[in-house]
Amino acid sequence: MARILITSALPYINGVKHLGNLAGSMLPADVYARFNRLIGHEVLYICATDEHGTPAELAAAEAGVDVRAYCDAEHAVQRAAGEGFALSYDHFGRTSHPATAKLTQHFAHVLEEKGLIEERADEQVYSVDDARFLPDRYVEGTCPHCEFERARGDQCDNCGRLLEPTDLIAPYSKISGSKNLEVRETRHLYLLQTKMEGRIREWVDAADGWPSLAVSIANKWLDEGLRDRSITRDLSWGVPVAHEGEVRDGFEGKVFYVWFDAPIGYIGATVEWAQATGGDWESWWRTDKGADDVTYVQFMGKDNVAFHTVSFPATILGSEEPWKTVDKLKAFNWLNWYGGKFSTSEKRGVFMDTALELLPADYWRWYLTANAPEGSDTQFTWEHFQACVNKDLADVLGNFVNRILKFTGSRFDGVVPEGGEPGEHEAWLAGEVDTRLAAIVENYEAMRFRQAAAETRALWAAGNEYLTRAEPWSHFKTDRDRAAVGVRTALNLCALMGIAAQPVIPSSAAIILDALNIPDGNRRWPSEAATVLLDAMPHGTPVTPPDVLFAKVEDEQVAEWKARFGGEG
Repeated sequence: MARILITSALPYINGVKHLGNLAGSMLPADVYARFNRLIGHEVLYICATDEHGTPAELAAAEAGVDVRAYCDAEHAVQRAAGEGFALSYDHFGRTSHPATAKLTQHFAHVLEEKGLIEERADEQVYSVDDARFLPDRYVEGTCPHCEFERARGDQCDNCGRLLEPTDLIAPYSKISGSKNLEVRETRHLYLLQTKMEGRIREWVDAADGWPSLAVSIANKWLDEGLRDRSITRDLSWGVPVAHEGEVRDGFEGKVFYVWFDAPIGYIGATVEWAQATGGDWESWWRTDKGADDVTYVQFMGKDNVAFHTVSFPATILGSEEPWKTVDKLKAFNWLNWYGGKFSTSEKRGVFMDTALELLPADYWRWYLTANAPEGSDTQFTWEHFQACVNKDLADVLGNFVNRILKFTGSRFDGVVPEGGEPGEHEAWLAGEVDTRLAAIVENYEAMRFRQAAAETRALWAAGNEYLTRAEPWSHFKTDRDRAAVGVRTALNLCALMGIAAQPVIPSSAAIILDALNIPDGNRRWPSEAATVLLDAMPHGTPVTPPDVLFAKVEDEQVAEWKARFGGEG
């Protein structure tokens, strides 16, 4: 049994997340966690809301509430959305928890002791009309490298280069649009990433289990040359710049930069988990406390890769303390909305809470996994969504379950029949089952989610092909034993379909397994050969056809949703 620590990129507190966020981090992390639990590994899946920084302050002010109260309410909303999508977090914490503050201050202190943090006089953009220093992301302008007109002060989304706000051409405040900006002097702490460049490159070069996307982004940053980065900001909401309760002289009214404390929040949220459950957080994060046998897997969208392959490792490695670093990093491209980006701020696309008002979570979970943006950006369209869920869920899986359970109920008194011996059709099916189950495992272990879904679908399709070959209904009157072996085999295959579906569509899988009276202890990933698995259910076990598993998405619904949410090319 392996020990697997899983984290997905922390969703920002400001607003319910859209389907692109779900597809690029939280959902695949959940699918991976569920699969590994299913095959018997010990899994700890940690996530948290990322709560510090200017966006939270501004949103709270707009709502007319204290920023802490705002974050309390938004955390509850995001927790509910995650529960609605059956995200199986072991703990969903908060970066505003004291555990993360304590760890952030600890790392800053240790890094400074190691000569990797220094205090500098800094020139920062100040908005006269907003009466505040502007965080990097709140200064926008034209990129000096590619001339993209909406580059941010920390990074250009078009060419991917790291920037400083003062690099921008014709900068303006994203808060107010004001161009009345000044560069004023302020003092901040800098993480000296330049001193860590060689060590980080060595660490990246040694990485195993990273997709090419993650490696290429990390190397791009390294090849361009790392820059020392400010890790504090002139803000009131965040982790105070303090050590052992004492605020650093001259840093009153300053906090640590959200991109310094947010990744530390993975560890902080694990401390929260330990406080709530009595678990041992150090055995997951400290290699001197047992974490040397942990496999740490991170999930994120491509925009977060650089921070997780350079900035956070600079913190962890630079401390020279025995902290666990990531072993496998799964990065995703964008799920786009009709050729443009999903956007929380611009309210483009469907968001998690609204999606659940339209259809059950499993419809979305299946579509987003089967079409995961792994090799390249993918496009969401209502028509493609409709075609995918109707074909895969309704026509293939739902149709098989409905056919075999109703026939069992009408012809075999609703129980697993006995009689008959397996023949050529059952031998063909056993070969298919062995092949598909092995392929599903291989692809999940390699974190190839689209292919794992494709192999799961192929297992479902094999069931329909088997019924076409075996035709138990045509033999019922003339050869009851032949019909019985066909039904019994199909019912056992139905159970395997449900078991294999659990990582992606857990609610629907539970309905299938409940209908077959499969005990909880028998819902683990199967290890026997298919010849055994296809006759595993005790003869005489009662089965009950469920209600319609998947209602088809109708053209009228698509038209309504396009009118409501947009969706023209």
